[in-house]
Amino acid sequence: MTHDRRFFLKSSGLAMAGLGFAPGFLKRALAGTAGGGKRVLVTLFQRGAVDGLSMIPPVGEPHYFQVRPTIALSAPGKGDDGALRLDDTFGLHPALAPLMRLWDAGSLAVVHAVGSPDPTRSHFDAQDYLDAGTPGVKSTDDGWLNRALQAAPSEDATSFRAVALQPNLPRSLAGKAPALAMASLADFTLRAGPKADAAASDFASLYAGAVDAALKTTGGETFESVKVLKQANPSRLAPQNGAAYPGSPLGRRMKEIAQLVRSDVGLEIAATDCGGWDTHTGQGAAKGQLANRLQDLGESLAAFACDLGEKMADVCVVTMTEFGRTVRENGTRGTDHGHGSVMMVLGGNVKGRRVLTRWKGRPTRTCSRGATSP
Repeated sequence: MTHDRRFFLKSSGLAMAGLGFAPGFLKRALAGTAGGGKRVLVTLFQRGAVDGLSMIPPVGEPHYFQVRPTIALSAPGKGDDGALRLDDTFGLHPALAPLMRLWDAGSLAVVHAVGSPDPTRSHFDAQDYLDAGTPGVKSTDDGWLNRALQAAPSEDATSFRAVALQPNLPRSLAGKAPALAMASLADFTLRAGPKADAAASDFASLYAGAVDAALKTTGGETFESVKVLKQANPSRLAPQNGAAYPGSPLGRRMKEIAQLVRSDVGLEIAATDCGGWDTHTGQGAAKGQLANRLQDLGESLAAFACDLGEKMADVCVVTMTEFGRTVRENGTRGTDHGHGSVMMVLGGNVKGRRVLTRWKGRPTRTCSRGATSP
């Protein structure tokens, strides 16, 4: 059974997966409850290798300013464009200012100088390893999120237990446990214009009579999912509590994940991604291309938390990236592929206001190996 047959129904705007063990904390997270409802894990993959040393700059390290003469963030209080203070060593990029409310409330934590033990600097390989959860092993059949679903089976699971808000199913959700992928809530239907309902009925009958068991099961699951989503109609739910999402692709995706959470369709894992983090040239400091991407990230996450309000007690958002950037800026005022970077964890049950790291201080050798050395 090939991935193409199992993952895609080419006549529609849908993608489904059902093609493997899971970290213990994820198994417990999926089975537990925090604020009384079903827990939801949201993963956000920053594809392109974000510069963690600008996102969460080590402004308490004098050497940081020496190796980054044009792109270092100023220390807190050193001008209007300075980093926002997190502790004596680390600051927050000012473009992420919307997240300071979450930090002050104790629902945002940072994990710094973290990354894969595999030394590759290939975006493709590093992303594949992170999605699979098996660094250096290309033969893994499933993704780490799918293994979490398999390790915590649920008798009352719905077809919306695991959803990717992006055009294609990410490698992390590929595996035996069913998962959905959709470019948007509005696109999760047959694209047949005014004849969509008739076309859906015809295709449902076609798949119900399929000889291939996998195709028959996939078709049935797909049309049932379309029916459930249509009945729940999450798009009707406007943002709450004054939440204002940016009009970017990421802002829309986070808004629609919030709508799925609020619709109570059985969501337990949501995955999405955003690109534009490969800043080889003209990266900028407090302003510039990286700052623009970080502003979108900060506004999207802050709006998501505001929108969900008390429901954030049952939601945990984790950001990640395939690797980081070099410590030393390059000759074009950017950064090249490095190793360690940064993750953020936010939610109502997170023990926040902490930067968790094994920070080693000034490098004792060349800075070419990236953020794992500082």
